[in-house]
Amino acid sequence: MNKLWQLRELLNLTQEELSQKSGISVRTIQRIESGQIPKGYTLKALSRALGVEETYFVNNENDTENNRDEIRWSKILNFVTLPFILLPPLNIFVPLAIMFYKKQNNAINLNLISIQIIETLIALLFLIIVLILNDWFLVKSELKMLIPIVWILANAIVVVRNAIELNKNRYPSIFPNINIL
Repeated sequence: MNKLWQLRELLNLTQEELSQKSGISVRTIQRIESGQIPKGYTLKALSRALGVEETYFVNNENDTENNRDEIRWSKILNFVTLPFILLPPLNIFVPLAIMFYKKQNNAINLNLISIQIIETLIALLFLIIVLILNDWFLVKSELKMLIPIVWILANAIVVVRNAIELNKNRYPSIFPNINIL
């Protein structure tokens, strides 16, 4: 499969959306996805629009080694969130720090960290709802402890599912496909 197509699919972009974002014609994008190697302005515009290095699109002998290294770091960043699921800010900051320290700033890793940000915001929203129900409406229930337990289990399930996808596919479909970074 073509690198441009894989990255475009991972970022949930259509050819038309990528064309608007990069300033490159849809026909040129189609040619590149069918095997043509981008050069010059096209290479710079696509790499800038997709947030990748220009060397990402250039085939070289170290390409498969670089892909294996990227997937390996994606697996590490995915699993490093598990010990910090109980401490929601750390499930974001630890993988983010590792990603920037190891210079593994690619679409897959940004997607994995975006998932943790969204899940932490959802947990915070549920916590606020429980506090409002308890304080303002005087709803007393023992079920309120289920909210953090369900959040932890849901987060763990997403991390494990993404680990399976990272292990199975060269370019995984991360669930859910969210990128806010």
